[in-house]
Amino acid sequence: MLAETICSAVSAAGLGIAAVTAYRKRFLAATRIAAYSLVPVALVMTGLVEWVSGIVFNPTVWIGFGLLGLAWLLLFTTRAVERRGVGKKAGRAPEAVAPAASAPSLGSGRSAAAQKPQAPAAAGDDFSDIEAILKKHGI
Repeated sequence: MLAETICSAVSAAGLGIAAVTAYRKRFLAATRIAAYSLVPVALVMTGLVEWVSGIVFNPTVWIGFGLLGLAWLLLFTTRAVERRGVGKKAGRAPEAVAPAASAPSLGSGRSAAAQKPQAPAAAGDDFSDIEAILKKHGI
């Protein structure tokens, strides 16, 4: 009974604030305040407030929430320990890794700063590789 009275008073106060806001020509804000003000009364009328108050004062429900919290704590603790690898056996094979490349794909392995600038090749040498590829494909 007390919860219903408090919700009704909160709604009435909110609607009063919405009326003052609308009087100040701030209609969008007034509509938003009125919408929030109607929520407590709606919760009372749907019976949700009575249901929640029945849950809050029931010790069996609190024991259930405690057990849910304990289960949550155990699950996430075991996940955290598993990620750190604390519980892994020493005889297990390491995880699969991509094999290393057999040869470097670019350059001779030296960094770009350590390489000396090369002299430009003759005009005929620049296209010899391309010409060989084109001849190979019959172009």
